[in-house]
Amino acid sequence: MGPLDILKEPPLRQITINNKKIALSYLNEEFGAVDNVCNHVGGPLGKGRLDGDFIVCPWHNWKFHRIQGIGEPGFEQDRVPQYELKIENDNLLINLEPKTQRHTSPHPPHPLSRPLKREDGPIRVVGISTTAMDAKNPRYSTSDKLLEVALDHAKNDLGAQTMLIKLNDLEFRTCEGYYSKSKYACTWPCSITQMDPDDQMEKVYESVIFWADVIIVSTSIRWGSASSLYYKMVERMNCIQNNITLKNKSLVKNKVASFIITGGQDNIQAVAGQMLGFFAESGFIFPQYPYIATSRGWAAEDMENNIKFVEHSTDLREGAEELARSSIEMAKILLEKDLYREKIVKSGRKAQTLHVKEQTE
Repeated sequence: MGPLDILKEPPLRQITINNKKIALSYLNEEFGAVDNVCNHVGGPLGKGRLDGDFIVCPWHNWKFHRIQGIGEPGFEQDRVPQYELKIENDNLLINLEPKTQRHTSPHPPHPLSRPLKREDGPIRVVGISTTAMDAKNPRYSTSDKLLEVALDHAKNDLGAQTMLIKLNDLEFRTCEGYYSKSKYACTWPCSITQMDPDDQMEKVYESVIFWADVIIVSTSIRWGSASSLYYKMVERMNCIQNNITLKNKSLVKNKVASFIITGGQDNIQAVAGQMLGFFAESGFIFPQYPYIATSRGWAAEDMENNIKFVEHSTDLREGAEELARSSIEMAKILLEKDLYREKIVKSGRKAQTLHVKEQTE
């Protein structure tokens, strides 16, 4: 492969010999060489990092011994091929015939990887609150109040099952950009969800993909945009849309989305436009009027009056109830006719992909 001194730094690298990619490492004055392809979904081990004598895959943190190729403690039956090395005249040589063979032990699938199936029962509505407030010192939220009105109407007057998820009550990590490493690193279920059992974004995935027929998302307006918690959520939902990119398969089956937007600042249409764009791209359907909103204008920084306005507005209460009703009616149509299309035709995306490919060949 080459002179020893050149190959000692960095401590882990990906090398290619005769079209074979190998993860080469150097630690404690000893080289190691294993196959570059992770057993999980093919991540490039040589582009990961070392954790002691184990290589950590950069995609989903699976670990393999850098010399022996075996999995981390508890997963020793997993193995990536190991290559024999020897030193001659200060040069490192490698035998390209692997010393050991790849072996992947059965791993139970993640619960979120199960097939899409709607259980029998009434229409189910999940409300997702994205307001960020100090839970220890609660105060009135206009977006939460209107979401509460919508859910109460759905449950008590329209016979739907309801669930409320407050993002501020969940402990979940921000998106860490696995898609930027490779589109195949951002999978369904989310890479972080697969690696971190304590990450509570799983509750959102479970409710949105498997439980709900209707999703009502509420947000306040912050500097002309939706709340920071809203963006934290939808960035983690990129794995849902990425399933279309990778597999041409939609995870969103006969589901309706609608929105509640409140704030002391203007820019309602821009906030609504982003929300509509994201959820449309993810496969959701909308009722005829998919959002209600209120704003008293840019200069309305008197929050106490914003609260009074929402508290006493019959129009907004009726609007929230109508939003729930129209969303449920649309969901019933979708379920009755089963308009779900698993495969998506996106000619514009395909043309763009082909163009990029041509530029790189």
